[in-house]
Amino acid sequence: MTISGLSSGSLVIAGGGRLPEDVIKKFIELAGGPDRSIVVIPTAQEQVDMTKKGHDVIAFEEAGASNITILHTTDRDLANTADFAAPIQSAHAVWFSGGRQWRIADAYLHTEVHRELNALLERGGVIGGTSAGATIQGSYLVRGDTKNNTILMGDHEEGFGFLNNVAIDQHLIKRNRQFDLVKVIAARPDLLGIGIDESTAIIVQGDSFEVVGASYVSIYDANYLNEHEGNFYFLSPGDTFNLTTREAKLSYNIQAASV
Repeated sequence: MTISGLSSGSLVIAGGGRLPEDVIKKFIELAGGPDRSIVVIPTAQEQVDMTKKGHDVIAFEEAGASNITILHTTDRDLANTADFAAPIQSAHAVWFSGGRQWRIADAYLHTEVHRELNALLERGGVIGGTSAGATIQGSYLVRGDTKNNTILMGDHEEGFGFLNNVAIDQHLIKRNRQFDLVKVIAARPDLLGIGIDESTAIIVQGDSFEVVGASYVSIYDANYLNEHEGNFYFLSPGDTFNLTTREAKLSYNIQAASV
């Protein structure tokens, strides 16, 4: 099935771990600068203490961001009100912290918050996230089961769908997950799988993305895998990928990894 990328706005999709300085700076740059309004949503965490700054907020502040609002609820009815979603309506950027992605889906999927997130992209804003905040941005929710995060296709399977027909995994190499999306794509060959390692991100604009950070991104494409007798291939920082044509632009030849 077709992946069309973004008609407007940008996505910053990070694989977890410590956020590299260039990823943080790029997110703030895409927001329009350090004085622009950033909303941080920590709902993926098991416990959210609204009186304390999380790691992501501290990192943004250390990079110069000066206008940060924290938005959190587990009440879908509240998330479905215009008053609660109002900070997103006036924001230039939204960031989702890590944790468990099903918590984000339970709280916000198909609510006023979700609608305002789409509106933010439509007006040229940026949405970012790390770990769970990365996976929620795809249309298929990998590791969305409420029992544990080792169940790849569980009781929550729908993400926000900022990228349609895409499944996103994170902590790729750090947690030895590089073969996990192979199983997902085998079951759902219509999807494009994107695995992102820690301290690494993809910056999505239009129909393509660029890899930034310190490690690798892996691509799981059923057509490519069948043709090349492999399961996935890696992209390095600086490499780009066209979501529409499913073609990578690399500085070296693609080598498929096989089980």
